[in-house]
Amino acid sequence: MRINRKKFFDKIRASLFGRTFSQGQLNGIDTILDEWEERRLTDLRWLAYMFATVKWETAHTMQPIAEYGKGAGHSYGVPDPITGQTYYGRGFVQLTWKQNYEKMTKLLGIDLVNYPDKAMDMEIATQVLFEGMMRAESGIGDFTGASLDMYFNDTNEDWLNARRIINGTDKAYEIGVIGKTFFDALNVATEVTT
Repeated sequence: MRINRKKFFDKIRASLFGRTFSQGQLNGIDTILDEWEERRLTDLRWLAYMFATVKWETAHTMQPIAEYGKGAGHSYGVPDPITGQTYYGRGFVQLTWKQNYEKMTKLLGIDLVNYPDKAMDMEIATQVLFEGMMRAESGIGDFTGASLDMYFNDTNEDWLNARRIINGTDKAYEIGVIGKTFFDALNVATEVTT
């Protein structure tokens, strides 16, 4: 399976990005598509929901960003007494809380605890996105204990509750609609290869 990128970009340009893309948006989408194809994943609903999550969590930039306000008013925005770092949201999915930075450090072999800004690197943000949304193994790489395969599988397609992978049900409806739009575009752009 391969995604025809021209067809995909043509389809989402008008429906999701106001008819134009910035170079950053194109680069972010391409990076995620590269990772998807490299992993040889097949459930396009997973990819569509990842794209919807990234679009929402990055304020539509499709680039790894730092949380607006950098955690001000939240306990994760207070410097950690051991590392001196703050663990506000960063990256494609707004990785927050020290324990999540620790999980990703262990999983990826990259020290995000002492160097949390590394979560802003495009390649690292992509790994965090995939591992965090696909895993539901307690204590390894998940964000909330929920994963894509819980909401999109042979018997279930739940665009609303899939938001629980990242952030409860905050903006679940809006993100679900965006996910379905990405899914429609992916179906148009998918080519079976042998």
